[in-house]
Amino acid sequence: MSRTRIKICGLTRPQDVRAAVDAGADAIGFVLYPPSPRHVSFDQAAELAALLPPFVTAVGLFVNPDPGFVDEALRRVPLQLLQFHGDEAEADCARYGRPWIRAARVRAGVDLLEFAACHPGARGILLDAFVEGYGGGGKTFDWSLIPAGLDRPLILSGGLDPENVREAVRRVRPWAVDVSSGVEVAKGIKDAAMMAAFIAGVRDADG
Repeated sequence: MSRTRIKICGLTRPQDVRAAVDAGADAIGFVLYPPSPRHVSFDQAAELAALLPPFVTAVGLFVNPDPGFVDEALRRVPLQLLQFHGDEAEADCARYGRPWIRAARVRAGVDLLEFAACHPGARGILLDAFVEGYGGGGKTFDWSLIPAGLDRPLILSGGLDPENVREAVRRVRPWAVDVSSGVEVAKGIKDAAMMAAFIAGVRDADG
């Protein structure tokens, strides 16, 4: 079985980026959505992304962005992957010529196979809990709502933490997991020990 990839999202401090990398994270997410309490400016994101070693991916998270905002982000921040977490259509995501993933907010009645079909260019589909606003709610969703037959790598998000990530990986067997609030002591402030415990839990579930 392949190794589950790990993204830690919503980092705002250099020491947290270093701790996430040291613990074994595969990707680091920077929230470029001003209403979020985990938002970082372009200058902050560029400073944090510069700390990443080779083969750790810098991901920029956007929510219904103006195209000019994303263009400016790409000029100023060395992002390798774009994550769209709002209501973006395929064309909105594909226009920048960068690899991208698309987040789906899961609840009963959402057809995830249709969602994936509407975003054929997405490199992966990220599944998050449906909450008011966009992401970062720390809520899990009913994993039984995930259909068989998704034709894209599945990234599991939504309320994951060091206590539940083993069960999540064993039950869902996603390509990757994505955590934010589950390894925080405050919004945007990560805990090195929690990040290490989360990653250890994923590795344990991988067997």
